[in-house]
Amino acid sequence: MTDPFLFESTSPRFGLPLLHAGQAQKEVFVNEAHALADALLPDAIEGESAAPPATPADGECWLVAGGASGAWAGHDGAIACRQGGNWLFVAPRDGLRLLDRSTGQDMRFFASWQIPSPPPEP
Repeated sequence: MTDPFLFESTSPRFGLPLLHAGQAQKEVFVNEAHALADALLPDAIEGESAAPPATPADGECWLVAGGASGAWAGHDGAIACRQGGNWLFVAPRDGLRLLDRSTGQDMRFFASWQIPSPPPEP
């Protein structure tokens, strides 16, 4: 028989919380994992801003621009998602792709956010 897998307290790629045998209040950790997964799918943002919108709706996600202020201060480059009346911040990882709904532009993260160049005309 093989040895069981040994896990840290979070998943290695996106830091999703993991459950442990005998853990109390499992629903807190499961709900946090679901909230993070919901923030990362379907990988679309409303736009990029340094300040939170005045009246955000639950489910909206924004890319936090440099020099962030207010509730977003200190989260430059992160994805801010509104869930349950609060902001949830997700740190990007290499390979993450987003659709910016305000511009219709695809973006991807590889050490920093990048916008692909349009293909040259034939």
